[in-house]
Amino acid sequence: MNCRVSASRSPLPTLLLAVAALFGVPDLVAQRSASTHPPTPFGYWTGVVREAEALSPISGVIVSQRGEIVVEEYFRGMTRETYVNVKSISKTLLSPLVGIAIRDGLLEGPDQAVAELFPDYFATGHYPQWDGVTLHQLLSMTTGIRGTSFGRYGAWVSSPDWVAGVLERPMRCAPGDCWEYSTGNSHLIGVILARVSGMDLRQYASSSLFARLGISLRSWDRDPQGNFLGGNNMALRAKDLLTFGELFLHQGLHEGQQLVPAIWIRRSWQQYAVSPWNGHGHGYFWWSRDIDGTRINFAWGYGGQYMFVVPDREAVVVIISSLSRSTPRGHNRRVWNFFRSEILPKL
Repeated sequence: MNCRVSASRSPLPTLLLAVAALFGVPDLVAQRSASTHPPTPFGYWTGVVREAEALSPISGVIVSQRGEIVVEEYFRGMTRETYVNVKSISKTLLSPLVGIAIRDGLLEGPDQAVAELFPDYFATGHYPQWDGVTLHQLLSMTTGIRGTSFGRYGAWVSSPDWVAGVLERPMRCAPGDCWEYSTGNSHLIGVILARVSGMDLRQYASSSLFARLGISLRSWDRDPQGNFLGGNNMALRAKDLLTFGELFLHQGLHEGQQLVPAIWIRRSWQQYAVSPWNGHGHGYFWWSRDIDGTRINFAWGYGGQYMFVVPDREAVVVIISSLSRSTPRGHNRRVWNFFRSEILPKL
């Protein structure tokens, strides 16, 4: 068991404060009381660590608050340098790339029509169900087009052309009138980013954002045309997800640089629909939930991969679960209960 639990958060020595008070330097004393929080009692997070270890197959938990890592714990052979398949958290990682592409003039904006970004496909095939579908609806999962996930996922990734396989899906409702989760949507976003940037998705993601965060992207699945799978199977370290969560917590700022437009962060976290099967809100490839009046924005991947951002508590929480064994029934519910009952009250 690798354990890193913070026991104190005092940025100014007590002696320095005493001297400041003695010689009448009230500004320093006021700065101390205004900018810091009481020291964390020793063992404050011990129960959280023990609970996480008991929740197999959880293999990593990181909690960061106000820029300080207060818990970093790994189990079952995982380490800080272990790369894991974050599954559909990959979708959330695509969201800021769209905002960057719009900022840089590669895309017009959320209201741009999807059809005009695939002229080759629409020139050879007619897909009337896509009339009026925009980037906004791809990102918010409100295209009205039948999805490619769950029971339809296997047939879709076995098809000879994944883009065509999405475009050929039947219409379920008018664009914007219903919500349906679909990895096909995020794959189209990935292909669009590659087309407008002139790079493959991995190159564009790395050059526009990930490398600037110190995150190394490994290769992952490609479709039959060579496009990286947008929205699934990226391999990252738990600490990379923490960095990404901190980027959103700080409204796109990283080390003093505005890497992602703040307006895109706000748009990504808006609720455009509510999932009928879990009650979570959905933004631009981000999920959301209110818990006891506290807004939780989160990314979620198959098997129990989570990245929670809690702006009101200035906190980011990463929970990683092992995919080396079958996921126990009800594991997602147990992870949620663990976050809600053990972690959130301590923030």
